[in-house]
Amino acid sequence: MSIMISTNADMLLVCAIALLGLMSVSLSAPLACEDLIRPLDQLDPRHLEGRWAMVAGSLSHLPFMERLRSRESATASFSSNTSETNISFRRSMRRDDKCHYASYNISLEGSSFTFDNGSVNTTFTHTSCRDCILLSFDIESGKRQHFYLFSRRRQLEQEEIEEFTAQVECLKMPPPDVKDPSKELCPEETAGNPSAQTEEKTEGQRS
Repeated sequence: MSIMISTNADMLLVCAIALLGLMSVSLSAPLACEDLIRPLDQLDPRHLEGRWAMVAGSLSHLPFMERLRSRESATASFSSNTSETNISFRRSMRRDDKCHYASYNISLEGSSFTFDNGSVNTTFTHTSCRDCILLSFDIESGKRQHFYLFSRRRQLEQEEIEEFTAQVECLKMPPPDVKDPSKELCPEETAGNPSAQTEEKTEGQRS
């Protein structure tokens, strides 16, 4: 009789441990996402200097995803103006073998920046990629979100793309569009470039 009681007690203990383990896993899942999409604590403006190629992106607004996929390539460039917090932000996009450019003045504060017209708030998000920047654009007071991964390299390692995909999933956004690294980037913007078309739209008005 005592052996039966001991066996039942052992079984109950095993079940309790298993249940606690399942609860631990379920509770840790949100923490994993919080860690994946946390903003940078501080950004060194000197790290931003220069040109970055867009490697992948996702948009919360599904109709704009097709427009994102139609981009053959895209770049972002940063350069200091009068101070480390006042920065020139330039973007290029190649679509249908034509280049489109847009330039803005931005104000950098901590791990975020705002456009000169105050229309869009942008946050630099943590990424383990050593030569990448991850930008989260908050548009129309959070109604839409754009999420872009830029790098000095045209092609990243598989685990780096997998991390970005996991970050997109945490935000409940569509699967990312990963750019073809063989597609040509737009040349640096110059006044004499006949293929250049300047876009005056803000990030909130386009994908």
